Amino acid sequence: MHIHILGICGTFMGGIAQLAVTAGHRVTGCDANVYPPMSDQLRGAGIELIEGFDIGQLALKPDVFLIGNAISRGNPLLEAILDQGLPYVSGPQWLADNILQGRWVLGVAGTHGKTTTSSMLAWILEDANMAPGFLIGGVPLNFGVSARLGSTPFFVIEADEYDTAFCDKRSKFIHYRPRTVVLNNLEFDHADIFSDLAAIETQFHHLVRTLPASGLIVANAGEASLERVLQRGCWTPVERFNDPAGYRCSGDDATGALILHGPDGEIGRCAWQLSGGHNRANACAALLAARHVGVTFEHGLQALARFGNVKRRMELRGTVRNITVYDDFAHHPTAIATTVAGLRRKVGTARILAVLEPRSNTMKLGTMKSQLPDSLREVDLAFCYAGNLGWDAGEALAPMGERACVEQDIDQLVGQIARIARPGDHILVMSNGGFGGIHDKLLQRLAA
Repeated sequence: MHIHILGICGTFMGGIAQLAVTAGHRVTGCDANVYPPMSDQLRGAGIELIEGFDIGQLALKPDVFLIGNAISRGNPLLEAILDQGLPYVSGPQWLADNILQGRWVLGVAGTHGKTTTSSMLAWILEDANMAPGFLIGGVPLNFGVSARLGSTPFFVIEADEYDTAFCDKRSKFIHYRPRTVVLNNLEFDHADIFSDLAAIETQFHHLVRTLPASGLIVANAGEASLERVLQRGCWTPVERFNDPAGYRCSGDDATGALILHGPDGEIGRCAWQLSGGHNRANACAALLAARHVGVTFEHGLQALARFGNVKRRMELRGTVRNITVYDDFAHHPTAIATTVAGLRRKVGTARILAVLEPRSNTMKLGTMKSQLPDSLREVDLAFCYAGNLGWDAGEALAPMGERACVEQDIDQLVGQIARIARPGDHILVMSNGGFGGIHDKLLQRLAA
C-alpha cells in the first residue's frame, strides 16, 4: 500500500510513517514546517518529504491519503482530495486498523507526563525481553526513535486527548482500544477545541467505556477530575498510584534514589537519572502498568535504573563557560512549574534563567496567561518570546517585575540572555516547537 501523509512531520504522524514503512508500506508525505528530530528520523527511514501542500502531489496517486490533525479545511491539498473524492483516513483510524488490531495495547493518557511515562513503560518491557512496539510523542534516549513496530503482541502508545482529524472531533485515544491504560492526570488544556474541563472529562470517560473487564486502569489517586471520570461508570479493575496508603514512589533528587512503596510498606528501590516528584509519579504508573503484562516490580525498578529519559525533557544541550543550557517541552503552566521545581531541587541555590515560548494553541489564545507568573515563581529570571501572540506577554508577566523580560525577536532575546547570564547559571528553555533554533544560538553567543 502506498500512503501519502499530510502533516507528516508532527511527532504522531511521523511515528505512523515509520511504523508503516517497517510494516512494508510505501510512504511519502508533506508538511509546511520541518525541524528535527522528526525530520531526521523520516529521512533516515528513506521517506520522501515534500515541502508544502501543492495539489501537484495528487500525481503521486497513493492508495490512501492520511490526514494529520494539524490539517484543516482550506488546505489546498485537502480541498483537492475532497473535490475529487479520493480515499482518505485519519492517522489514528489507520493506525487502529493496520497496526494495533489484535495487539495488547498499553495506552498512557493524561494532560502531563504522557511522553515520559510511555517511554518508561516501553523501556521496562524492552528490558524484560518483551520487544514491544511503541508510538511515543518524543524520542526516548534508550531507543533513539519515537516509533517501532515491535515483534510481540505488546504495543505502548501515548494516548492523546487532542482531536483526531478535521473530519473526526473525537479524541485520538478513542481509536486505540487499549487493554492497559494509565490515567496520569487531568487538567484543562487545549482551549482551542475544549470549552472547559468537563468536556475533557467526557472524552476520558469515552476512553474508559472502551476498556475490557479483563483490562486494567492505572489512575492517579490525587486527581479529583479522574475520580469524577471513573464515577461516571467503570467496568475495568482500577489500581491507583500517588496513594499515601497504597502505591507511590518517593526519592531524593540529590542522591538519585527512587523508592517504590505499596500498601504494606517499601517494595524496592533503585538509583536513577531523573529527578522531581512528577517523574517519580510517572515511574510508579509505569511500574504498575508493566506488572499487568507480567513484569515484576523488582525487574521494573532495575530497568528504570537504566532509563535515559526522553529528548527535550530536561535535555542537556550544552555547557559554555560553566553556563548550562537545557531543552524542555513544557508549555502548560503546570508543566512549566513542575519542570522548574525539578531543576530547582537539582541545582539548589544556583540561578535559573527560564526562557519561554508560549507556542501551544492554548497558550497562543492567552487562556492561561494569568497562571504564568506563578508557574515561574522559582526562577530567578524569566525571558519570554512574544512573537505571534494575540495577547500582551509583558502585561501578563508584569507581576514578576524586573525578573521578567519580553522580546518580539528571537535574536534580541538571545542577546538579552547572553548579556545577563553568568558562570554557574542554568538556562532552561521551554517550548513545544523548534523555537527558532534558540538553543544553538544561545550556546554560540555564550561561547563568543
